[in-house]
Amino acid sequence: MQQKRILLTALFSALVIVGAYIRIPLPPVPITLQTLFVLLAGFLGGTRMAVASTAIYLLLGMVGLPVFTSGGGLGILFGPTGGFLLGLLPASLLAGIAGNMKQKSERPKRYLLLCILTGLAATITVYLVGVPYLKYTRSLSWQTALKVGMLPFLIGDLLKVAAAAHLAKTFHERTEQFMA
Repeated sequence: MQQKRILLTALFSALVIVGAYIRIPLPPVPITLQTLFVLLAGFLGGTRMAVASTAIYLLLGMVGLPVFTSGGGLGILFGPTGGFLLGLLPASLLAGIAGNMKQKSERPKRYLLLCILTGLAATITVYLVGVPYLKYTRSLSWQTALKVGMLPFLIGDLLKVAAAAHLAKTFHERTEQFMA
C-alpha cells in the first residue's frame, strides 16, 4: 500500500509538470493545466497525496529543474507567476478534502458536489495568493492585477474544476465496478 501511495504521488507530480507545459502563453501569466492535475490529485488521492505531489513539484522547480512554465529556479517564485505557483499548495490541501471524504460518502452525487465545491475553493485560493503577489511584483493597480491575473482565467478554471470533478467521479465509479 505504501508503494502504491509513493507511485501515485510521483505520478501526480509528473502530471502537474506536464500540465505546466500544456500552456497558452498569455503575459504575464500563461494559461496551463497545472490546476487541473492538482485538483485531480486531491480528488483522487486525498490531502496527503495532493499536498505531497504539489510540494514535490514546487521543490523540483525551486532547485532549478525546468518544471515551471518559464523554466526552473527559485527566482521564478519571485516573479509574476510565483504567487500562483505557491497558491497551488493550499489549493491541493483544499481539493484533497473531497478525496478524504470520498471514503466516508458512498453517494456519487454527493461526492461530485463535494469535488465541485472544494475545487472552486481551491481555485479561489490560487487567485487569493496569486493576484496580490502579481500586483506587488509588477507594481500594478488592483484593477490591472485582477484584469490580467484573474479575469482571463475564470472560464477556463471553471471548466477545469468541472472536468476534474467529472473525471474523479467517473474514476471512482469505474474502479468500484471493477472491484465488484
